[in-house]
Amino acid sequence: MTLAVAAVLLPFAVACGSEKGDSEAMGVQQPVTGIDWRVDSITVGGTNRPAPAPARLRIDEDGRAAGNLGCNHFSARATVRGDRITIGDLRTTRMACGEERMAFERALARTLTTGTLTAERHAAKLTLTDGDGDRVHLSRSASE
Repeated sequence: MTLAVAAVLLPFAVACGSEKGDSEAMGVQQPVTGIDWRVDSITVGGTNRPAPAPARLRIDEDGRAAGNLGCNHFSARATVRGDRITIGDLRTTRMACGEERMAFERALARTLTTGTLTAERHAAKLTLTDGDGDRVHLSRSASE
């Protein structure tokens, strides 16, 4: 009789999850759209490079991405399907900054647009990884 009761109650216990972290326990992903993300750094070819202060990214639910690459502002079309993000060709301003900022900008633009990115979000942090393993590390902006 005890085994039969356990067999009936077990599915309910699993479905309820724990009070802490239910969304992760249930497999529900945290959204990445509609949030102003600060770019903290990028890791390209195994080398981590800190981002210039203005570097930002925002992807809206209507398929628009915009932000700052470190020197120049950009906009592009974006597609989000689950944890997969594709950002199209960037339209950018054409300001000149120091060589270090411009090198960061080129690397960030290349990482964002080389193909489908995999998004991994943990609380206020987001990591976007491209098919080559290069990563963009982001944090939710303080204004959020």
